[in-house]
Amino acid sequence: MSNNHAIAIIGAGHGAGQAVLSLRQKGHAGPLTLIGEEPYVPYQRPPLSKAYLAGELSLDRLYFKPSDFYAQKDVNLMLSTRAVHLDRSAKRIELEDGRHVDYDQALIMTGSRVRRLNVPGIDLPGVHYLRNIADVDAIREHFGTGANLVVVGGGYIGLEVAAIAVKRGLNVTVLEAADRVMPRVVGAEVSAFFERVHGEEGVDLRTGMGVTGFAGTGKLERVICANGEELDADVAVVGVGILPNQELAADAGLKTENGIVVDACCRTEDPHIFAAGDCTWHPNEIYGRHMRLESVHNALEQAKTAALAMLGEDKPYNQVPWFWSDQYDIKFQ
Repeated sequence: MSNNHAIAIIGAGHGAGQAVLSLRQKGHAGPLTLIGEEPYVPYQRPPLSKAYLAGELSLDRLYFKPSDFYAQKDVNLMLSTRAVHLDRSAKRIELEDGRHVDYDQALIMTGSRVRRLNVPGIDLPGVHYLRNIADVDAIREHFGTGANLVVVGGGYIGLEVAAIAVKRGLNVTVLEAADRVMPRVVGAEVSAFFERVHGEEGVDLRTGMGVTGFAGTGKLERVICANGEELDADVAVVGVGILPNQELAADAGLKTENGIVVDACCRTEDPHIFAAGDCTWHPNEIYGRHMRLESVHNALEQAKTAALAMLGEDKPYNQVPWFWSDQYDIKFQ
């Protein structure tokens, strides 16, 4: 395939920005379309629960590349646009507004979405998830001194939110259903260290505590714990994990497990369709198994791998995963 073929990228996250950059750097000169549901050009997600939530980073500094980069690289930006169907036989992406995009090759980078709690009161104003810019902007509106914040989930996101909020003068309670914080990603000693740090900063951190509901008249006023206790709350942030956005691929008949199944070069079972990032179930020779990684490092590196493979250069992705978290003045990596 020549470097003048049409490529469409579905998803406009951080990794999609890297895919655009890599494709143009490696000589792809054909039509390049980027389809994203949000109104923003690709931006960095890690700062959302860190510097951006703290008000230390402006919106334009979140962007992977400035807005005019995409015009300079002759990219057809289709923002605030949702892809609803992938017609493999016609090589066509159908959009929610009735338009379509034809492709020679497609790269699915639909990322992931928050895992939602199914409990009473979850839709009350004041109950938030944190996944995108709009989420953070809404949460920050509650950052008044003395407000009561309840964080549901003691993972990276929950603890980063707690660290920023308590420094802003909020009364913060963290509820973690497991017997220690960050149980999926660190050992018991590290969990104990961060529990002590948060306690010293004034966070009321409760492990082994689930949530059975949210209550209030017209807006959030209380969080109901599994032991029956009710906590006063002006705002709640729920961070209980994420799920891969694999439905578009599955509906198109592509193989999915815990994500879209790809090989080490990010190729799906359809030779014209690739996938990268949070939404993929991919092999890692270092660990000798398939895995799905929820990390920006993985999204960026898989984007590079996919871009090369789409241009005829197979360079298998095979790296040691790494993650980081900023809590108070501690950078944990």
